[in-house]
Amino acid sequence: MPAFAVTALLLAAGCSTSQHQTSAGDQVRQQTARTSSDGSAAARTDGQSLAVAAAPAATASTAAGSAAAGRPAHRTSLTVSSYDSKTRRAVISRATKGDSSGKGNPASPTVSTAPASSPAPSASASASASASTRQAAVGDVIASAPAPGAPDGLLAKVTKVLGETDAGTEVQTAPATLDALLGDDTAKGTVPVAPAAFDVDKLLPDVKVSWSGTGGGHVGPEGATVPLGSLRLDVSTGIPAAEGAPASAAASVSGFVQVAPQVDFAYGGAGTGTAPGSAYLGVSGDWDSGWAVKGRVAATATPLRIPFAKLHADPVLQVGAVPVVVNLDLTCYLQVSGDGKITVDVEQNLKGDFKAGGTFGTAQGWTPVSSSAMTSTPVRTSVTAAGSVRTTLGAEASVGLYGSVGVTADLAPYLRGEATGTVTATSTAPGAEVQGTWTLYGGVDLSGTLRLQLSVFGTPVLERSIPLGTLHREWKLADGGL
Repeated sequence: MPAFAVTALLLAAGCSTSQHQTSAGDQVRQQTARTSSDGSAAARTDGQSLAVAAAPAATASTAAGSAAAGRPAHRTSLTVSSYDSKTRRAVISRATKGDSSGKGNPASPTVSTAPASSPAPSASASASASASTRQAAVGDVIASAPAPGAPDGLLAKVTKVLGETDAGTEVQTAPATLDALLGDDTAKGTVPVAPAAFDVDKLLPDVKVSWSGTGGGHVGPEGATVPLGSLRLDVSTGIPAAEGAPASAAASVSGFVQVAPQVDFAYGGAGTGTAPGSAYLGVSGDWDSGWAVKGRVAATATPLRIPFAKLHADPVLQVGAVPVVVNLDLTCYLQVSGDGKITVDVEQNLKGDFKAGGTFGTAQGWTPVSSSAMTSTPVRTSVTAAGSVRTTLGAEASVGLYGSVGVTADLAPYLRGEATGTVTATSTAPGAEVQGTWTLYGGVDLSGTLRLQLSVFGTPVLERSIPLGTLHREWKLADGGL
């Protein structure tokens, strides 16, 4: 993903180092500019369909436009040098020649000049820089990939130009929305998140991370085979055993999660009023997991939940000229519950896919989207004594834009076993002796919430968080009896 990217809606006089007359295309766009609720001109575009793709790695993706002239966003060499989230002050500069990341010192001359009515430079502005032309003006909208002080990206509007510093133009900002950049255009796409893009925080000592990349790149234990685009985490840990259980019934759980996450993004152009016609944000992907539980698990009033890894990535989607920063978090966990009576040796493998997100339409507003299709492979089961046990190997996910969480989801595939009497059975072994009855179920739960922050699209703010609703599926894997 790119190290830095920035889009700005600039005053017409500052979109290039030389002054040009408005082009015929700009005149058309200016004539079709939509007026927002406060009576000011909002930048609109010509309603074209924009491609959605992963931003090129190690390449700054920058753009600029003019709200005053109704010009759509286009690429520039501007970058966010720093940002203070408490004061909402940012420093805007221009990348030095040959520095696509924007990490170098600002080059001269700068991109734009400040309007005559701009405030005087702040006391912190350097005298040497104050004579140079300014990088930004009031009304500019900035969309930046992760930058110093803005690790989740930045989407903001310039409300005041504070002055020039050695690092660039210091500005005061306020929150902005994507419709100010995308206007009447439409965009829809699904972008895979590369495994190498994730930062992985191991929460247990025996967690192993594996993935394979293009060009033969590989991370993880030697011999581990992982499909391209998937990230695998293996875990093994002991869990509390039932009081009075013999040493042979010591409880443990082990397994793996293999996931290929994707970000789903859509923007539907102009709608009624100031909101876009439609929008969608979600996370989806392929899922593969397998886990085993052995021993007699301690009885608990609430299920024992054990997070074993946290993952974070900030993939940048290139939506036309606009870089859209998506923040994706995953927490993988084990969960075990039982009555403390049953001793098991249970194993399950499960594959499928999932989708969770929120969709907006002018008629219905924001509504949840959730689906999951899972199938279980043959399992091996040994159950002794009456009782019940349930094990889950799942993941909590959250997805948002520019640091604002929009959707949270909890994908929880599980294995549930029940037994009466005394049973020793192997579901895959024909003719196994059974004394009593036993039943084994597989299932999946998917739940979550839509959050207020989805208004970053430019849609109305949610009055409250909206539950995704619980998707629940369960199926019988095997059973036995006398």
